Amino acid sequence: MNVYWLCGISASIAFVIGVILYKIFIPLLRKVKLGQKILEIGPSWHKSKEGTPNLGGLIFITAMIIGIATGFVLLYNTADFYEKSSSIFGATLIFVIFALSQGLIGFVDDYVKLFKKRNKGLSSIQKLVLQTLTTAGYLFANAYFMGADTAIDTPWGELELGIFYYVIMLVAIVYIINCANLTDGIDGLAGSIAFIICTMLLLFGIYQAKESQTVIMDAFPIAIASLLGALLAFLIFNFHPAKIFMGDTGSLFLGGFIVGAIMLTDNELLLIPVSLIWIIEGLSVMLQVFFFKKTGKRIFKMAPIHHHFEKCGWGEVKIVAIFSFITVAFSVLTYYFLI
Repeated sequence: MNVYWLCGISASIAFVIGVILYKIFIPLLRKVKLGQKILEIGPSWHKSKEGTPNLGGLIFITAMIIGIATGFVLLYNTADFYEKSSSIFGATLIFVIFALSQGLIGFVDDYVKLFKKRNKGLSSIQKLVLQTLTTAGYLFANAYFMGADTAIDTPWGELELGIFYYVIMLVAIVYIINCANLTDGIDGLAGSIAFIICTMLLLFGIYQAKESQTVIMDAFPIAIASLLGALLAFLIFNFHPAKIFMGDTGSLFLGGFIVGAIMLTDNELLLIPVSLIWIIEGLSVMLQVFFFKKTGKRIFKMAPIHHHFEKCGWGEVKIVAIFSFITVAFSVLTYYFLI
């Protein structure tokens, strides 16, 4: 069974399972009133979204896991014993587990908001400590199981960073994951951007698998395809007007998944173009806070920057379309450098 069939089956199963679960759980979540609480500091026009079911991320993660499990079982039956022990299989599992750890942090945050009735969930410090610990564990696992490589490929050659590699990557990974979380502020935005990036990663994974002619290389694209199928199911119910939100469970998971997938390509610098929208969202918040503390004035009408454009009169669909177009452009650029 070739990589196209494996990816197609995994994505299809994840999609179908996702649609079924959303059909079941959206009415159920509404009935038990596990809906989003809109903070007073948010845009006033978002008040109409209060009560929209949350935890959509938990559903697409579940669908993705089922898709991955199916694909890996088929892959195991296809590969020979030597290939089954290949490092790419282990590397794929490591970054998926890392993404799940970020999703778990998000789930705890969502749980506190929904069940403990604390609007802000975990504190920033609590989340930061948990993210730092799990990211450090991920970097250690990568170094221990996959071999320590502390060099980064740049357009000017290989840059050896030594121990500073781990410090830089720890900060960068935690930052980008939190930027992905900030992007989840309007209907369809976080999911659309992640879907586009994952499409690029799937194309690269299939290209890599075909070039290597090694069956076990199919593990990476199977994981990406499974998430794509699950995300597509989510987006059907999340496009404006959203019937369900992904919550921090979903947004932190997506950040961890995409960061881990890019890390697996050994092209860490490509985290910058592929996650440019996320980085801009994060920078807009940092600049807003810094400038306000220094001058008492704001650079943007509201941060993150997608809310600024809302206040400028842009509709949610327009923002999603433009931000998605930018992501497509930089994903194409990233794919060019990957191959």
